[in-house]
Amino acid sequence: MSVHGTLLPRVDQLSRGQRMPSMAYSIGALLALTSAMVTQGCVECHSCSGSANRPVTLQGDEWMMHSAPGDLPSVAQVCQAAVTHHHLLQKLLHRMKKSVEFDKPPNPSILLAMNLAGATHGHVHSWLLHEIKKEAVERAQTDMSSGQVALHVLALLSSCQDPRHVHAMGKTVNLIPILKQKMNEEISKNGTQGHEVITWYSESLDILALCLVKEYDIQDAVEAVAEELLNSGSSLIVDTRAMAVLALVCAYNHTDKQDLIHEALKAETNDFLDEQERRNGMIGNIYSMGLALQALETSGEFYAPRKWDRAQAFSMVYSHDYQQPMAIAQVLPPLMGKSYLNTGSWGCAATNGMAPSQQLLLSPKLGTIGVPTWNQARGDDTWGCPPTAAITVQFSITNTLKNYFHYSTSVCVPDNSKLLRVMEVARDEKPDIFCFTIKETNLGPFVTSIHGLAGNETERTYWQFFSCWSPLQEGVGTYKPKNWEHIQAIFSTY
Repeated sequence: MSVHGTLLPRVDQLSRGQRMPSMAYSIGALLALTSAMVTQGCVECHSCSGSANRPVTLQGDEWMMHSAPGDLPSVAQVCQAAVTHHHLLQKLLHRMKKSVEFDKPPNPSILLAMNLAGATHGHVHSWLLHEIKKEAVERAQTDMSSGQVALHVLALLSSCQDPRHVHAMGKTVNLIPILKQKMNEEISKNGTQGHEVITWYSESLDILALCLVKEYDIQDAVEAVAEELLNSGSSLIVDTRAMAVLALVCAYNHTDKQDLIHEALKAETNDFLDEQERRNGMIGNIYSMGLALQALETSGEFYAPRKWDRAQAFSMVYSHDYQQPMAIAQVLPPLMGKSYLNTGSWGCAATNGMAPSQQLLLSPKLGTIGVPTWNQARGDDTWGCPPTAAITVQFSITNTLKNYFHYSTSVCVPDNSKLLRVMEVARDEKPDIFCFTIKETNLGPFVTSIHGLAGNETERTYWQFFSCWSPLQEGVGTYKPKNWEHIQAIFSTY
């Protein structure tokens, strides 16, 4: 049926989806339908040719953890789980947006969460962005603490705005030197006035914001936070410890204090895991779970080889009916598989007015920020990534034939993008997971491997693509996903 052996899977991908063996299809589709992240010993990519086993667990429901195909839930259970997860996200997002009062100061944490959740459309988002820029111009220098400035930096970064060039009301401010100055002044005054001028939470937030804009001349502050975690970690509240973990993970590869930071992160994350085990999933209280989940999700290498039971932790979130806007703003990112370390990674980098060497990079733990491939419209006070031009696509990869693994992510791409672009953005954001290779054929690009796992003519295996239950009738070079569509790549046989 083919001139070259590798073309047969390509033809199957376009027209023979229903002939996939039922066992492989049903297991793969079941796993891929969830927007969770499941693995049980998978191949880690190193330039798409990895060989090391890496432990990965579930983000979602406990029963999805399995060791054999027979342990999988029914189709009805998985469909219900996917629907429940989607409804929870929509409910929390709706509540958070409804909490915005247009006669009150804007909350940058809400804008940050909306951006990480891909909710970049609508009047609420537009108003928040406008007011946060206005507030930054008016108050950053004279009337904000360093922590407030840092939150504005994160909110603007996640909106594809350059915090070095914030324009509103005919004025422009650079928030980065303002943040550094305020942080240093507050640290120097700490204890001299009989009380804390800057808390460890605020200092960690400052470090995180500066790290994400590649301002690494903050080594004294980084060292101080690491030492505080080692000396007083258990006496600090969970929110503070979690924010410190995020800051130190970001700073880890940009400091000469790696041994100290590694020790602090190992101790702190293991304390979190110990508490979760003792309390059947809870870390701190229900309102601190959002930051705790973000911290554990981004620090796996520091508590490895210990495994984190994501399912148990996330079950706490699923069982609570969140009402408080700030708690929702902190728990939404991990429910989307994101963290504050992803702040600048939604298909843009806040590089307006910066040299190429200054362009932002995400922490090496999470990959690099993708450089936009679409035209970036810029007005007097906007920069790139127009909300009306972006869509969110869920993309998952599943192997059930041997060495089971399943990963899922959500990416922001320009509307009308092809599936290949979705895969490229996923790879750029998490190259150790979503790396892939392609081969050009007369039918367009054919995906030969994903996550280091390649199709094999002898074993008659290949990567097949689905949208929910249906095999795609077009290839990755032509198919254009819709907003919030879930695309599954399932390692299959023909």
